[in-house]
Amino acid sequence: MNSNSNSKVLILTAKYGNGHVQVAKTLENKCKELGFKKVTICNLYSESFPIFSEITQYLYLKSFSIGKQFYRLFYYGVDKIYNKRMMNLYFKMGHKRLHQIVQNEQPDIIINTFPMIVVPEYRRKTGTVIPTFNVLTDFCLHKIWVHENIDKYYVATNHVKNKLTEIGVHPNSIKVTGIPIRAQFEEKRNQKEIYEKYQLDPNKKTLLIMAGAHGVLKNVKELCQTFITNRKDIQTVVVCGKNTLLKESLEPLAQMYPENFKVYSYVERVDELYQITSCMITKPGGITLTEATALGVPVILFKPVPGQEKENALFFEQNRAAIVVNQIEDMADEVDKLLSDQEKLEEMKKNIKKLHVPHSADLILEDIIKESSFIKEKHMMAGSVNY
Repeated sequence: MNSNSNSKVLILTAKYGNGHVQVAKTLENKCKELGFKKVTICNLYSESFPIFSEITQYLYLKSFSIGKQFYRLFYYGVDKIYNKRMMNLYFKMGHKRLHQIVQNEQPDIIINTFPMIVVPEYRRKTGTVIPTFNVLTDFCLHKIWVHENIDKYYVATNHVKNKLTEIGVHPNSIKVTGIPIRAQFEEKRNQKEIYEKYQLDPNKKTLLIMAGAHGVLKNVKELCQTFITNRKDIQTVVVCGKNTLLKESLEPLAQMYPENFKVYSYVERVDELYQITSCMITKPGGITLTEATALGVPVILFKPVPGQEKENALFFEQNRAAIVVNQIEDMADEVDKLLSDQEKLEEMKKNIKKLHVPHSADLILEDIIKESSFIKEKHMMAGSVNY
């Protein structure tokens, strides 16, 4: 019988951007594959405080446009109030709902893909020990992830590990595993078939623009027109996600220039496009960047939002794996310059691949299984806690 067949896993997440939820789903799939008895994903804050959650998610989305100053204040300012009374509200949020879930589900393991202070606080206040693990979803560290009652941290790089040790987390409580991404991003596909599927020319360079629902960059149409007019050796693919207005505005271009320009809403197997892309314009979310590291896609990052996206962008720029463009007027020139420089493209491809840790979900769950047994034994020997 599978040794995990009697264990239940609770994965806690939150919908601020798509990354935290996507990591939760990747881990859920891996848990099921490993034969855990039950795996539950819970958006704790949304279930506990639906109105508050909706407002803060709205403000998060607005951080891409009008809310930049608000988000900068929250992200960088929260360190200053971290140990003060104002944080007590954040500690208490979700406590009641968490207690209900723990009573109902009786989880053996808790995994956080969003910084849930309420979870380690629950242990401190109730004495109930459930092995608890944080899976960090960015290439930078925010102190809100850190708490004495987190048993282990799974991080993207040694850079994040060093940041954790600098603030006092024991190195044995940190493992560099990369960020879990969908398995399809670690599969090699036949490139000839991909070019045929998307009706693209293997003899041209491919620029992929991940425009997304939050508008990665303004003036996408003008930018695409520039490439179509000036560079016959480049084909541009735009993925609009849920941004239907953007897709509608670009469709006339796709009809006029079918040889050089394609536009899509949602692409189920976007990993296929990554495999044939010369470079990609995107926003520096932790998941998108991890997917780019897996397939070695040079990235151009436009005007990162203050907070984790800006910190991610700086990290990739410092590792010469990305170019950051802050002015929309500079975008066409920067793309043109990069696509004309094969040597630089190859160097960026090599540098971004160096940041990848393969099979992250496997590494994390193998370690969690081992650690959770050890944690339970340790606390049972201490004899001072509940389960």
